[in-house]
Amino acid sequence: MNPAQKALWFIESHLAEPLALDEIARIGGVSRFHMVRAFAAATGFPVMRYVRARRLTEAARALASGAPNILSLALEADYGSHEAFTRAFRDRFGLTPEAVRAATSIDQLKLQEPILMDSTMIDNLAAPRFETAKAFLVAGLGERIACDNGAGIPGLWRRFQQEVADIPARVGEVAYGVCCNGDDAGNFDYIAGVEVADFSDLPRRYMRIRIPEQRYAVFIHGDHVASIRRTINTIWNHWLPASHLKAADAPNFERYDTNFDSVTGNGGFEIWVPVRE
Repeated sequence: MNPAQKALWFIESHLAEPLALDEIARIGGVSRFHMVRAFAAATGFPVMRYVRARRLTEAARALASGAPNILSLALEADYGSHEAFTRAFRDRFGLTPEAVRAATSIDQLKLQEPILMDSTMIDNLAAPRFETAKAFLVAGLGERIACDNGAGIPGLWRRFQQEVADIPARVGEVAYGVCCNGDDAGNFDYIAGVEVADFSDLPRRYMRIRIPEQRYAVFIHGDHVASIRRTINTIWNHWLPASHLKAADAPNFERYDTNFDSVTGNGGFEIWVPVRE
């Protein structure tokens, strides 16, 4: 059972109890950082957002069945007050708890049902090679990405291709898709960029990051770029737990050389995952 599956089981079987990200990660047998990435890769949801959505869904069911004590439901859902619960409930469903109880129906609500894990991953993921890369600088266009909405990344690459010639001090022809500055909600900065010699003449519209010297597991993604999520899911939820290595808290990135065709999405690329003993 992979970390995301363990987390889903633990969340669903302890939904009415206090749940913290550190505890969920411990049950999954991985670090907090690893759990955020693995759960998002497998489900498309941040861990704790999923917990809140599931709790509010079950509270809505109880209310539609006539639960008399809203404060008790609020406390079970880990909200400290009736007011905090009502705000979260209204933000989620567009109705107050009292309105749902009066309606005795949840047919109009967008509920978060338990996720049934799609356990299909890449059966033939090739073993990675290992490299220790020296530190280098990347500059390019970036956006803050929510783990459940990566739809803006292709558009970011399209804009990058239109501006890449304007990036000063470029080194080589390789492009990088860097994931960095992740938070516990599963959000991260994504930079479509290139290696540069320095940042001194870089216009302010470009994001910049220093990739530290780091050991990496390097995977080949030979299929179309649109299927990258399956590969990433397999890496984080199958290969890494079985490897006896740990995910290093450092940027991970895709590396696109001249074989990759940015028009068709074919040609393959590499996925570099930072690891440590």
